[in-house]
Amino acid sequence: MGEIISFSNQKGGVGKTTTCVNVSAYLAKFGKKVLIVDMDPQGNATTGLGLDKSAVKSSVYNLLIDDASVYDVVQPTNVENLDILPSSIELAGAEVEIVYIPNREKKLFEKLSEIKDSYDYICIDCPPSLGLLTINALAASDGVIIPIQCEYYALEGLSQLMNSIKLVIKHLNKKLKIKGVSLTMFDGRALVSKQIANEIRTYFDKSVFNTVVPRNIRVSEAPSHGVPVMMHDPKCAGARAYHDLTKEILERSENYGG
Repeated sequence: MGEIISFSNQKGGVGKTTTCVNVSAYLAKFGKKVLIVDMDPQGNATTGLGLDKSAVKSSVYNLLIDDASVYDVVQPTNVENLDILPSSIELAGAEVEIVYIPNREKKLFEKLSEIKDSYDYICIDCPPSLGLLTINALAASDGVIIPIQCEYYALEGLSQLMNSIKLVIKHLNKKLKIKGVSLTMFDGRALVSKQIANEIRTYFDKSVFNTVVPRNIRVSEAPSHGVPVMMHDPKCAGARAYHDLTKEILERSENYGG
């Protein structure tokens, strides 16, 4: 049975989608069967893996609102062993429409239950908010990875995110655990990056992954080519970091039994 991991932070621009896509790609490279669920209406994970959002006929929206079968929505990507449930612009309206659906917080959980046994890992890219789409993702997940950028406002809003996770654990998903915190956009030349990284490590202690993802132009370029960084420039610093981060995630899964 697959492990479901949400990549979540309500702040935008923290490397959440980048982390989800590149970790998923390396999991696939390491021989795991992987599914990405693009829950973000912006659809950056979808386009970052080479799919044209405007050409997507069935998306996560149809899963949640139209009760479409997950098998009608899933699509292959240009990465071997990696599939995706794509996003579409319609998903932006799902936050409102899903309010009227019975058991609305568990809709994604129900849908992923159909397909969970087919994958080793299901990685959910959450929107940069704490609305019903993110609640659905957390309610369906075994663990959550929190990407945090090593910049001045990094800790802003974290207490709100942690409170939301605690509420989901209490009311919707008692098995949900914080799988780890990933430090992103680290600039080794900037003193503030080092200070913020130290603050985050103090705040989260052993939850923080050892691997730090640096600011890297090759990582930023990769989505415009519709590929993860390992296919764009596998030897760059960003690719090496995501390779090592993924190995850490696998080790934590094995050490804690999934």
